[in-house]
Amino acid sequence: MAFKTILTVAGPDALWEGDLKLAAGLCEQTEAHLSVLVMALAAPPPIGEYAAVVSDGWLQEREADLKHLDTRKAEISTFVAASAVSGDVFSDYPEVAWADEMIGRRARYADLTLAGPELLKTETLREKAIEGALFWSGKPLLLIPEGTHATLAPKRVLVAWDTRIEATRAVRESLELLAAADEVRLTIVDPVEGEYAHGEEPGADAATFLARHGVNVTVDCLPSENHSVADVLRRHAVDTDAQMLVMGAYGHSRLRERIFGGVTRSMLEVPPLPVFLAR
Repeated sequence: MAFKTILTVAGPDALWEGDLKLAAGLCEQTEAHLSVLVMALAAPPPIGEYAAVVSDGWLQEREADLKHLDTRKAEISTFVAASAVSGDVFSDYPEVAWADEMIGRRARYADLTLAGPELLKTETLREKAIEGALFWSGKPLLLIPEGTHATLAPKRVLVAWDTRIEATRAVRESLELLAAADEVRLTIVDPVEGEYAHGEEPGADAATFLARHGVNVTVDCLPSENHSVADVLRRHAVDTDAQMLVMGAYGHSRLRERIFGGVTRSMLEVPPLPVFLAR
């Protein structure tokens, strides 16, 4: 699909200029509209007997946070107005528990949510932005780790394929991007043949689908050899000089991935290159 609106999330401090410039550059590359959500996370209101002691301090802290958020929103609005792309800026001050839902609601009105290097360095806001985009918006997410080349026109793309619905969504959402690439490697780790797995010829059906959309696709079937799937994909991305990894996110529940680990969790913790995610 065409990316005509790109959303990025910024925190309330001044360490986000790099992410904003990166987002504006991608919007200029694709002639997209830039949408910025400036978010500060509020402490929950005090309750019980303790509330009578700290309520005044909590209200003062909240007022200071809101004032600072308004100042930051104005600064970012000035940046967006001076950039070469059209844009708008929104702000929100939710409690931590609701932050992912609020980010997801805003992401519904964008084609893609961008998580740049500065956002990925944070703790809570990073998690909320990723989960908000993936679980509350129905739209894809692009992670851009520090030290990698940010582009929405990659020449070489690695697609992590496992036949799950999440992988299918990722392929569908990135079809225009894949069709424009010089080379797409459809990669399957430890493929299982059969009607209810990867088919009689693993990857053939997916490759045929992509080829009909004009994608120059090659199927790579790789053994894990006692390595994790995430490690195999990382190594193959390096070996093929891929500029982007496209994959489905959270084929298992978030709780299961947090407890036992998983491909999505591993990629989120150490993204080796720009990662395009959808579920």
